Amino acid sequence: MLSLIIPLTLGLAVIISYLVLEYPRLRQTYRLWSHRSQLPPGPPTLKTGLRKPWLWFLELTQQYGDVVYLQMGPTPTIILGSAQAAWDLLEKRGAIYSSRPRFIMGGELLSNNLRGLMAPYSAFWRRWRKLLHSGFMQRQSEGYRPVQSLESKVLMHELLVEPEGYRRHLERYAASVVVTVTYGRRVEDVRSDVVVKMNAEAMGRLTSVNIPGKYAVERYPALKYVPAVFAPWKAEVLEQRKKDIQMYTGLMDDARKRRAAGTLPDCFAKYLLNEQSSLGMTDLELAYAAGTPFGAGVETSAGSLASFILACVKFGDTFIPQAQAELDRVVGPDRLPTFDDLPSLEYVQAVVSETLRWRPVAVLGGTPHATTADDVYKGMFIPKGSTIIAPLWSIHLNEADFPDPHKFDPERFLKDREYPGTLGHSAFGWGRRICPGLHLGSASVAINIARILWAFNVTPARDEKGQEIDVDIFAYSDGFNSSPLPFRCSITPRSSKHAKVVVKEFAGACEELQRYTAAAGSL
Repeated sequence: MLSLIIPLTLGLAVIISYLVLEYPRLRQTYRLWSHRSQLPPGPPTLKTGLRKPWLWFLELTQQYGDVVYLQMGPTPTIILGSAQAAWDLLEKRGAIYSSRPRFIMGGELLSNNLRGLMAPYSAFWRRWRKLLHSGFMQRQSEGYRPVQSLESKVLMHELLVEPEGYRRHLERYAASVVVTVTYGRRVEDVRSDVVVKMNAEAMGRLTSVNIPGKYAVERYPALKYVPAVFAPWKAEVLEQRKKDIQMYTGLMDDARKRRAAGTLPDCFAKYLLNEQSSLGMTDLELAYAAGTPFGAGVETSAGSLASFILACVKFGDTFIPQAQAELDRVVGPDRLPTFDDLPSLEYVQAVVSETLRWRPVAVLGGTPHATTADDVYKGMFIPKGSTIIAPLWSIHLNEADFPDPHKFDPERFLKDREYPGTLGHSAFGWGRRICPGLHLGSASVAINIARILWAFNVTPARDEKGQEIDVDIFAYSDGFNSSPLPFRCSITPRSSKHAKVVVKEFAGACEELQRYTAAAGSL
């Protein structure tokens, strides 16, 4: 008898444990089943192994409408395919659409819940958001414009003397602005700067694991507690976490030493250090907070400017002459455009907006949102705990808002049209999860587009026979952030006078930037 009782008892314990652990998922399954007739429309099956899922999301939007339902693993997933749907839910109903899905790999194992970007709606996230917005809100960001202007002058000189390396120059500019604004130290060469290399490795790992459902542990959270020695996938992210901590704390320690010595320029790290006691943040929390703009701001600005160069090559005849005529009228030939000129450069501003619209870097709309309560939108039931994805590829290429969407046409932003919000596009997200670096990022894109158009002619490259080399406007990288694959182009000064101005401005910028040059091997 005893031989039967023991196995039955163990079996019952296993069943009870399973039910306890699986209860939330079973309850969610029942709720979905009970509301199945009210769920948004969606495909009967999923496509797997997609390298560019945003292309499929656009197809789904075109087939099923602006709100599409997918059952991706155990989690309901909602795809929003129009600016209005995204605005109605993520902006107007931000109180229940501002959380995040659970990211066990990226948020918990890799980041130890210290990256606010992936944090659920909580007291920690609200504190993180307030901190980032106070450091990068519009008025604060305007204080960073001198650095952006100086680095932009360096970029113009790099394009003048080595135009074939334009992509590397764009990346150096973006990296140097973010690192200078954040830590008070500039980047002179992205190929040799140790901090840039470490950040690239950190962001590469983060984006590779920060995908809901990619790893079994996302579906079976108990796997999180498997010892790393038996789980190579866990060992890899824990090793990367050590490297990330070394990088972020090293940068803050360096900033702390320079602040004590009186040599740290005004920057975000200095602001954090000055406010640490009132913020009540540990050194590690502070280090991760400072790393936020560094991690997110490099690829986005450089990618947007690369897309602008691509648009110049493909569509330049349709908009460059008008932009240059405006620059000649407002700025003249004797100086570079400044931030003060931008309000008077209406057409150039339209070029900037169209750049951000035409090929958004955050093609999937950034990190997904999650709902914290059940909701009903236009008669469709959206369950609590749903993952909400608003792919910018679908939203910015929605023909209802942007006719002939693959054409680069700044005129769109010079006409009266209905579009939710004030920007005319959705490149920086929505609501409480809007990109905190939007003012810094948009300023970088705007000043460099204005100066490239003022100083250079950007045209197709030519082959050995003198024939123009065509470019593919759909050749973009995979991943959460997508930017143009390498392409050839011709970047030449508009005149010798324009070139002399670039050289002169570069010389002055180099002198002013000396105070931001970091000592070699400071980390």
